[in-house]
Amino acid sequence: MARFGLPALLCTLAALSAALLAAEPKSKSCSEVRRLYVSKGFDKNDAPTHEINGDHLKICPQGYTCCSQEMEEKYSLQSKDDFKSVVSEQCNHLQAVFASRYKKFDEFFKELLENAEKSLNDMFVKTYGHLYMQNSELFKDLFEELKRYYVAGNVNLEEMLQDFWARLLERMFRLVNSQYHFTDEYLECVSKYTEQLKPFGDVPRKLKLQVTRAFVAARTFAQGLAVARDVVSKVSVVNPTAQCTHALLKMIYCSHCQGLVTVKPCYNYCSNIMRGCLANQGDLDFEWNNFIDAMLMVAERLEGPFNIESVMDPIDVKISDAIMNMQENSVQVSQKVFQGCGPPKPLPAGRLSRSISEGAFSARFRPFHPEERPTTAAGTSLDRLVTDVKEKLKQAKKFWSSLPSNVCNDERMAAGNGNEDDCWNGKGKSRYLFAVTGNGLANQGNNPEVQVDTSKPDILILRQIMALRVMTSKMKNAYNGNDVDFFDISDESSGEGSGSGCEYQQCPSEFEYNATEHSGKNAHDKASSAGAPTRAQPYLLTAFGILSLVMPREWR
Repeated sequence: MARFGLPALLCTLAALSAALLAAEPKSKSCSEVRRLYVSKGFDKNDAPTHEINGDHLKICPQGYTCCSQEMEEKYSLQSKDDFKSVVSEQCNHLQAVFASRYKKFDEFFKELLENAEKSLNDMFVKTYGHLYMQNSELFKDLFEELKRYYVAGNVNLEEMLQDFWARLLERMFRLVNSQYHFTDEYLECVSKYTEQLKPFGDVPRKLKLQVTRAFVAARTFAQGLAVARDVVSKVSVVNPTAQCTHALLKMIYCSHCQGLVTVKPCYNYCSNIMRGCLANQGDLDFEWNNFIDAMLMVAERLEGPFNIESVMDPIDVKISDAIMNMQENSVQVSQKVFQGCGPPKPLPAGRLSRSISEGAFSARFRPFHPEERPTTAAGTSLDRLVTDVKEKLKQAKKFWSSLPSNVCNDERMAAGNGNEDDCWNGKGKSRYLFAVTGNGLANQGNNPEVQVDTSKPDILILRQIMALRVMTSKMKNAYNGNDVDFFDISDESSGEGSGSGCEYQQCPSEFEYNATEHSGKNAHDKASSAGAPTRAQPYLLTAFGILSLVMPREWR
């Protein structure tokens, strides 16, 4: 019996060893993980062919894994790039919308000014020929100042227009009293009577209201589009924190380490990570929405009473009407000026002007049917531009609070909402159980996926919030017809724009009466208005003739 003991024991041990070996799990292949890793441009030598022990992993779940230490490090950088790319794509579209609309508005407004100046110049050249050309600098200066205001804003429109009418009064007063000699000092005295005597009728008052409010609204609206473009551009460049990068790695690529290359992150899991990584961007939403609302309010003004198109298109007729009023009231105006400034000295004999032959007046105005939408400048009209941009503004509202969801809606980032069980939850293929946190920095204290320091808001984001707040305040001023560049915006650190002390839905607009009066003209009315210079033509022909002969001094 003893002689069979040792062989039997050896056989038993051999059988047990075979059984233990058979019981060990077979190492899984990592070929698909390796293939995808190499497809991203990484070194295939980093990736094992079969599962290895994962004690070296710092972020991804340990245990048997298809990821080496080098793979985890490179996947961490890749997840950061993937995140930045998707956020950039979301923002770039919005930035392009604002950039293209700003360019179109800017082009339109500048061309509108050029067309209005050319229209006035053409009308007077056809009527008065070289006599007008010799004396056109006063009007040229007016348009130069309007252009300078639109481009730079460093022009006080009311003062500039007052100066224009004062200078025009000096010129016209001398023309209608050509039998007298006036010194520069005397003409300075004459200009002081502009407001009191109203030699140009009510045209200067109405035109001041219309030009000031239309230009303020137009320029501020264009500025708003540029600010929106710049804010989106700056905020779209995201720099994830270390905690965010760890969460992104865990969400996007740690599933690969477990061989789950086709399993996408759960939607709510993605939402929590995006809300943590984009916490500061979420804080933009309040001021952004206020800004969008203010832009929409100014857009409505541009469509109605502050329509720069309806102000600039007939400006030549309005100035002609003003000159005509001066001609018709010249006797009364002159008498009052002589009383206030003293009697002028008569010109020596032989200095009176020669008579000027009258030329034919060629009206430029053509009636168009109300249903026509004229192309005023830049191949479009203001109504078309405003209608288009209003739609884009409405779509842009709540952009920043929606950004985390929009990122997770990208199929590269997460599974759909309906796939809640077969998705990656950060640990395995299973349902994600945590609730989704709110947007913004203050709501991230309980974010289960991303550690966020809620005590340190992003400085860049704070600057953009301030830029939006300032622009919103300017919008409110523009809505109320106030020249925004000459208002002290003193509430930049508060949550409300300065405005004019009233909510814009409730603010009465003294301009509405005049604007309605103007915008309510039909084509026939405008055509009738175009005939106004014809009545003033004999006066103006004589006046410009006198001007060319007796005024050798330079324009003031």
